[in-house]
Amino acid sequence: MTDTLNATLHLQRWQGDRGTYHLVNIDGEQAEHITTHAALHRMEYGKQRGFGSVKVIARIGGTEWKSSVFPQRSSSEAVALKPTRSSSEAVALKSTRSSSEAVALKSTRSSSEAIAHQKQWTLLISKKVMRAEDLAAGDPVELELELL
Repeated sequence: MTDTLNATLHLQRWQGDRGTYHLVNIDGEQAEHITTHAALHRMEYGKQRGFGSVKVIARIGGTEWKSSVFPQRSSSEAVALKPTRSSSEAVALKSTRSSSEAVALKSTRSSSEAIAHQKQWTLLISKKVMRAEDLAAGDPVELELELL
């Protein structure tokens, strides 16, 4: 079960408690593909890997290494899950809405729930890879990921 993804992503610098990290964030169609791969792995083997990660072989330029991509909550997920009404307001709205308004509200919730399930994946880029490929924060990175 191997799939290959290609993407051009911007290298980001993140200052953590224990040091500085460089990473790329994978979102959109590629992230959906990784999420599907992780779900199929979970169904096939009956468990998920540590932290929900997916093992990969990553390639940037002529440098190749084994690593993992890790799921992250995207910013749209935090917004979609933010409560907007109290339960008493929801009950009052439910009792005053027509059936067409209820259908519209239900479809809005469905699209919000779909947004909430989208994931963003993160791949850490080591200093060795950065030196070998002469990369710096903000550089576009041609990344190839083989999902294992």
